[in-house]
Amino acid sequence: MSDQEDEIVLSELDDSELVLQMFDDLYDGLREEIEEGVNILLERGWEPYRVLTEALVGGMTIVGNDFRDGILFVPEVLLAANAMKGGMAILKPLLAETGAPRMGKMVIGTVKGDIHDIGKNLVSMMMEGAGFEVVDLGINNAVESYLEAMEAEGPDILGMSALLTTTMPYMKVVIDTMVAQGIRDDYIVLVGGAPLNEEFGKAIGADAYCRDAAVAVETAKAYMARKHNQMAAG
Repeated sequence: MSDQEDEIVLSELDDSELVLQMFDDLYDGLREEIEEGVNILLERGWEPYRVLTEALVGGMTIVGNDFRDGILFVPEVLLAANAMKGGMAILKPLLAETGAPRMGKMVIGTVKGDIHDIGKNLVSMMMEGAGFEVVDLGINNAVESYLEAMEAEGPDILGMSALLTTTMPYMKVVIDTMVAQGIRDDYIVLVGGAPLNEEFGKAIGADAYCRDAAVAVETAKAYMARKHNQMAAG
């Protein structure tokens, strides 16, 4: 860290300067600075939802775009997401109190037989960074695990991840079971993982295949906007 950076005192910045500085701090994965920035904005009378959307989601959008464009890589995004989590930990209880709107809710997990979770974790963090509530089921999830979570959590989106060609067909088992139970149309189903592609996503009946976490966020936002419009029209 340079001397010049050391001289930045967050509390001396005005609101717009502070938000821009938080964008930089998020980008650099500086968790303590993000926590401090969140607390300063709250002390200045910012609503928790405004802090979330303008400072944190705004900053993570830049991170997501640069990740998508190959400027940032997984380790840097994980650092940024960790810094975001520090800010979210302060805001979550306040957001719950104020009943702030959220983008939507997602249940996500790696499928049965697969224990890979870096990609899934990245999607979870980026989705939280975009203002979604995320319930992460972890790895090696059987169809029952997904069904129970969907019933208990009432998400908008189900996300499934696989990194092995041997486990990816299990996604179809989950979707076919949802169809058989008459609940498939109640959820947006997004799938991802290295061996998958768009054709596979279509073939198994998913709504969309997402090649990485940044695309997953963009896709989820687009589907949620469509869902809100349909509800408004209906």
